[in-house]
Amino acid sequence: MTDRVRCGWVSSAPEYIAYHDDEWGRRVEGDDRVFERLTLEAFQSGLSWITILRKRENFRAAFAGFSIPAVAAFGPADVERLLADPGIVRNRAKIEAAVANARAALDIGLSDLVWRHADPASPVPATGADVPAQTPGSKALAKELKRHGFRFVGPTTAYALMQAIGLVNDHISDCWVRDRA
Repeated sequence: MTDRVRCGWVSSAPEYIAYHDDEWGRRVEGDDRVFERLTLEAFQSGLSWITILRKRENFRAAFAGFSIPAVAAFGPADVERLLADPGIVRNRAKIEAAVANARAALDIGLSDLVWRHADPASPVPATGADVPAQTPGSKALAKELKRHGFRFVGPTTAYALMQAIGLVNDHISDCWVRDRA
């Protein structure tokens, strides 16, 4: 619906509206599902989120549905295959980080690790200007992920992950999704 109040970052693009209304800030659990979101957030770094949303199905196909064991088994030939895939963001450092992150995630229980950093008492933002780019919680999450060997997971990327999977609820106070997330 167009008459609903949404968070200010939502444009009129159908992909943005669907993502905001149906996914962003909703609880996501499970190692592979959290790995997907972490990987997409890392690929988004320096780009527009709409670029990632529009390539999401291509990413899923290219990264074996974000199966952690499958991506962890990727070798140099897979990296070259991904670098040649026009359906995804072809950035060697990010591709290699996704493979390294899958390997790091194999034995740690990624979903449980990430969810230990949930902040259900985060302040309710009145406007987008009230939403931080990072928090002490995202700094702690990034530090813990890096300690386990993760790459491309600074505090800003960690906070974007926290927002995306519901560890914090950053829907603005008058957003129609706020109390449903």
